[in-house]
Amino acid sequence: MTTITKIALGNNGPLVSKLGLGCMRMSSTWGRAATDENESIATIEMALDSGINFLNTGDFYGSGHNEMLVGKAIKGRRDDAFISVKFGAIFYGGKVLGLDLRPIAIKNFINYSLVRLGVDTIDLYQPCRLDNSVPVEDVIGTVADLIKEGKVRHLGVSEITADQLRKAHSIHPVAALEIGYSLADRQIESDLLPTAKALGIGVVAFANTAEGLLTGDLKAPLPENDYRHHFSRFQGDNLVKNLEKVEVLKQMAKDKGLTPTQLAIAWVNAQGDHIMPLVSMSRRSRLPENIQAMEIVFTPDEMHTLNTHFSQNAILGGTYLQR
Repeated sequence: MTTITKIALGNNGPLVSKLGLGCMRMSSTWGRAATDENESIATIEMALDSGINFLNTGDFYGSGHNEMLVGKAIKGRRDDAFISVKFGAIFYGGKVLGLDLRPIAIKNFINYSLVRLGVDTIDLYQPCRLDNSVPVEDVIGTVADLIKEGKVRHLGVSEITADQLRKAHSIHPVAALEIGYSLADRQIESDLLPTAKALGIGVVAFANTAEGLLTGDLKAPLPENDYRHHFSRFQGDNLVKNLEKVEVLKQMAKDKGLTPTQLAIAWVNAQGDHIMPLVSMSRRSRLPENIQAMEIVFTPDEMHTLNTHFSQNAILGGTYLQR
């Protein structure tokens, strides 16, 4: 079995697997149906057995269902798992109502998460976004207090700007930045990624296939009930032209005897030792393929082709990061 490399999450941070497991798709979130619970738990267990210890969840994924699922999977093997939890989003009827980042709300959120997960401490705790509704000092300061109390080990942040990252880090050391990053979404290379690296903050990169655009499986137009219709990159001529761009990735994958998804993950992995691809999976059958992606090496010519063909703004339309 392939051994998953361990990296420090930020300067002198905890050791975590270079590949992270995103658990969101195991629950009903963003209109998706929940997957088979037994299969989801088996997937988490197999990931842990394979050396993937970074498990990413959120207290609003499936209204707490996701945390309970993770809790069941890690029962009896807490030390094998590094648990990352996002908080702050308020859902009702499957729709986002906004954020609640008040200190009193955060202190409420953490207690429910600890119970659902069945743990005494959460390894990485992070606001899912910062929207200026509450001063950054209050949000980060509250998590810092939870760290002092022993309920949290490390502070994380998610989907923020470079200025917000610098501000948060000045209040309390940030271990990790969770952010969308892929061949199709490279805007963060201009400012946010260099800022994280300069501050010694690890990067947890999700949406490596850009909501499925880079898998090579999509065809235009999408089915009427597909949630991706909300994003302009998947609409009309944008989708047609974007899929034409993906043909280069498909051909390279074919030449290497791999899948476009594997190459998309491998490209993110190759961007630095401080960057972790966070891959959502809900089936055990996906694990071997995604683990193999961590061993892929690109030639200089292949990397040049990808970086040139998928330069910043090469993909048309809005992205998850701009939602």
